[in-house]
Amino acid sequence: MEQPDGGDTGGKIDAGALTGVSETALLTLYGRAFQAGHPQAILDDPMAIRLVESIQFDFEKFGRKGQEMALRSLAFDRAAVEYLTAHPRATVVALAEGLQTTFWRLTETLPDAEFRWLSVDFQPIVDLRKRLLPTDPRITYLAQSALDYSWMERVDTTHGVFITAEGLLMYLAPEESMGLITQCASRFAGGQMIFDLPPVLVKMFAKKGLRSSKRYRVPPIPFSLTPNQLQDLARTVPGIRAVHDLPMPAGRGFLFGKVFPAFWQFTPTKQIRGAYTLLEFG
Repeated sequence: MEQPDGGDTGGKIDAGALTGVSETALLTLYGRAFQAGHPQAILDDPMAIRLVESIQFDFEKFGRKGQEMALRSLAFDRAAVEYLTAHPRATVVALAEGLQTTFWRLTETLPDAEFRWLSVDFQPIVDLRKRLLPTDPRITYLAQSALDYSWMERVDTTHGVFITAEGLLMYLAPEESMGLITQCASRFAGGQMIFDLPPVLVKMFAKKGLRSSKRYRVPPIPFSLTPNQLQDLARTVPGIRAVHDLPMPAGRGFLFGKVFPAFWQFTPTKQIRGAYTLLEFG
């Protein structure tokens, strides 16, 4: 694994060109790095810490750097580890990967695995990743939208496929999100896809996007489904064999360690919370 050349010699790399939904890659990175650097860290992610230290950007404008972003990554990691343990030579497709550092966390957890990594995102994100992150022969970058389905032609399905859409589908139009799910289900039999969605109330009552601080508003979220609606996908989308509603990992402190994970599973409130969803394709 080769280290990046550092980009701007002697200084940080400017990420100010990222705007709109792409800018949320910096928001989630900041949250993960903060949680990884906490004295009682809930996520082992030294690469995220190094990334924040290497980027010139006003991260403080985001305001929040709570545990929820790190917990989401933990949930995704656990599902990926389970699949890659059974399919150690599978191809992982990271759609709209942003500045996620999942490849290195999974490599640390599964040092003997030989999974391949296909990273799909817009050109500015790909450029930043190539400048900031180590190279690895198992990683292939495609600078394009996840909605440009030509990336599917580049997926080696021989040893299994695991597709991640972390922080993606919520920002797409409903027909775009459902189209992407449908295409993946039809193309990757035997594979899996994991994604997250916010509570449907966010879509209903924050049509202009949630404000995380006085200086930043998260982009609008036009797509979400309740856990019951997600379960219906197994009956309405050809190729989906099973839908798994994943639990929220336990975090730090009483609220994130006890209250929120219990609320996540509490039947009377289940339909108003978000979701980590794992699809099995058959």
